[in-house]
Amino acid sequence: MVKETTGRSDAEAIAISALGFVASEPELLQRFLAITGIEASAIRRAASEPGFLAGVLQFIVAHEPTLLRFAEATGTPPGAVLSAQRALPQGDDNYEGST
Repeated sequence: MVKETTGRSDAEAIAISALGFVASEPELLQRFLAITGIEASAIRRAASEPGFLAGVLQFIVAHEPTLLRFAEATGTPPGAVLSAQRALPQGDDNYEGST
């Protein structure tokens, strides 16, 4: 059984991996920048803001095909991504669930 509760350090590692995944996919990066309003040159600065890492995971979780691609590419179970989001500051505020 896969552990789906995530500590903060594990959650941060998943979020950093997700940010790298988004950055490595030009189409995803453009969509992420458009949705967040962050300029590419400001990502490093934005990454230090509270809630940014949870927001990266929200971006991944909000689009199931992206979540599944990330999960497959990194070997991270989809449920662990959601758990990681919730373990990060402002993570609960960002997710309302999907049907």
